[in-house]
Amino acid sequence: MARILITSALPYINGIKHLGNLAGSMLPADVYARFKRLQGHEVLYICATDEHGTPAELAAQKDGVPVQAYCDEQHEIQRAAGEGFTLSYDHFGRSSSAQNAALTQHFAHVLEERGLLEERTEKQVYSIDDGRFLPDRYVEGTCPHCDFEKARGDQCDNCGRLLDPVELKNPYSAVSGSTNIEIRDTTHLYLLQSKMQDDIREWVEASTEWPQLAKSIALKWLDEGLQDRAITRDLSWGIPVAYEGKVREGFEDKVFYVWFDAPIEYIGATQEYSEKLGKPEEWERWWRTDKGADDVTYVQFMGKDNVAFHTVSFPVTMIGSREPWKLVDRLKAFNWVTWYGGKFSTSMNRGVFMDQALELLPVDYWRWYLMANAPEGSDAAFTWEGFQAAVNSDLANVLGNFVNRITKYCKSKFDGQLPAAGTPGEDEAWMEAELKTRLKTLMQHYEEMEFRKAAAETRAIWAAGNEYLTRAEPWVKYKNDVDAAAVGVRTGLNLVALFGILAQPFIPTAAAKILDALGIPEENRKMPNPDDDNLLDALPHGMKISPPDVLFSKIEDAQVAEWTKRFGGGQ
Repeated sequence: MARILITSALPYINGIKHLGNLAGSMLPADVYARFKRLQGHEVLYICATDEHGTPAELAAQKDGVPVQAYCDEQHEIQRAAGEGFTLSYDHFGRSSSAQNAALTQHFAHVLEERGLLEERTEKQVYSIDDGRFLPDRYVEGTCPHCDFEKARGDQCDNCGRLLDPVELKNPYSAVSGSTNIEIRDTTHLYLLQSKMQDDIREWVEASTEWPQLAKSIALKWLDEGLQDRAITRDLSWGIPVAYEGKVREGFEDKVFYVWFDAPIEYIGATQEYSEKLGKPEEWERWWRTDKGADDVTYVQFMGKDNVAFHTVSFPVTMIGSREPWKLVDRLKAFNWVTWYGGKFSTSMNRGVFMDQALELLPVDYWRWYLMANAPEGSDAAFTWEGFQAAVNSDLANVLGNFVNRITKYCKSKFDGQLPAAGTPGEDEAWMEAELKTRLKTLMQHYEEMEFRKAAAETRAIWAAGNEYLTRAEPWVKYKNDVDAAAVGVRTGLNLVALFGILAQPFIPTAAAKILDALGIPEENRKMPNPDDDNLLDALPHGMKISPPDVLFSKIEDAQVAEWTKRFGGGQ
């Protein structure tokens, strides 16, 4: 039994996440965690809300509530959305926790002791009317390179050039629109990433189990040269710049930068979980290599925009501390899920968000389509038409119809009991050979975290079951040879059980309905061994089964038309 630590990128606190956010980190992490648990491994799946930074402050200000109260409410909304999508977190924490604050302050203290932090005074935009320094993205103005009038302080969307906000012409506050701004001196702590350039490159190049997308992004940053970056901000909401309760002199009105503390919350959330269990030291066996974490495989899931921070900045913190922290072994990065090729947008009524999705259809419909259409090799466009086709074909026709017809036939002709009579023949031998080959392929796709291929192979196994029934024709044989029909029904019911087991990572709710209908005990719902010679005759002869209710209803054209009008679609 292996020990596997899984983290997915922390969803930001300001608002419910859309389907693209879900498909790019949390959902594939859940599928992988479920698969590994079903293999019998010890799995710890950790996630949390990312709660600090300017957007949280401004969102709370807009709602007219204290930022802590805003984050409390939004955390519960996101926790409930994850529960609605049956995400099997072992713990869903909060980056505003006391555990994360202590860890963040500890890392900063140790990094300074190692010569990797220094104070620097810099020029920054200050909005007099807002009474605050403005982070780069909250300063807008005219680009000094192309004269685009809506350039942000960090980048011009017109010419693509990276910018410093003090370079902008005619700058103004994106918070209030005020032009009453000035450039002021401010002092911040800088993480000297440039000193860790060689250490990080050596580690990245030695990370052989990263997909090409992740490694190429990390190497691009390294090839361009790691830049020192500020890890503090002029804000009131965040982790104080302190150590052991004493605030750093001159940093009384500053906090740690959200991108410094957010990844540390992976560890902080594990501490939260350990304390919740009443085992306050338990987290160490997952995160400290001197406490047993050296035999843990650590797997991270994230969208491609988060890769640089997880392959460079967070490792600089971990490796730079020179403490025995567990580093990531495998990193799965995803491209974007787009909405008809464009961006999801609440303001433009484009796209479906997690809470809205669950109001329309059961969770498994969404889980299946998002993983069968996972944005792995490239961006993947969500379309209502593609969604309808996948649900109707894969779930309703291929899986649902198979389960429905063989269980109902058993109920009507064999009194709902798994028949024992008859001897397997050529059709069963064909099905067994098909399973042995396809199950090995499926397991390999899971191990390589290729979820789109794993979904396709799962569907192919379901389809092979339908072909088996076409070959075996138990309803035809029943007229002249009940024993021959019994073989087909018995084999078909064993396939129903197998299909339910294989469906668990992707569509756990429907899978549970299938397995419950057959009365399969929890301990017998593990992933099968492809070399098992008993795959088609594993269920006890004579066992009682009950046909489940209809598993999947087809999506009608009228529904697609209604949803297209409501949420946007087409061009």
